[in-house]
Amino acid sequence: MERDKGGKGAAPAWDGAAVRAWLQARILAARADQVAAERRGREGQDDCDAAAAEEMVCTLLLRGAAADERLALVEALKELLDRDDYVWRGVYDDRRFDRHARTAARKVLKMARANEGWDNHRRYQ
Repeated sequence: MERDKGGKGAAPAWDGAAVRAWLQARILAARADQVAAERRGREGQDDCDAAAAEEMVCTLLLRGAAADERLALVEALKELLDRDDYVWRGVYDDRRFDRHARTAARKVLKMARANEGWDNHRRYQ
């Protein structure tokens, strides 16, 4: 059930297809960001870890049917945030990667709770 947001009318209905499209767009953008960061060498390692973390979060959320329902996505994100550590390929610094993964998961969780931002498919957000 959607809540009224400060008298502005009912919140838009959940659109699982839009959420999946946004996740797929973020995966592609994260992969492109990783390539660009790799080309910068050692100075781009933090950016590469951040992009890899975003790719991991979006990829894990696309698996299964989490994006189809708002509550399912919120629960999947909470489970992701409850992890102690994250394992993904191409990571330079595990602690830094874990921090970036939590940041990416919190960003998507905020979007899921507000049901906003799924139409923003720009590479840089």
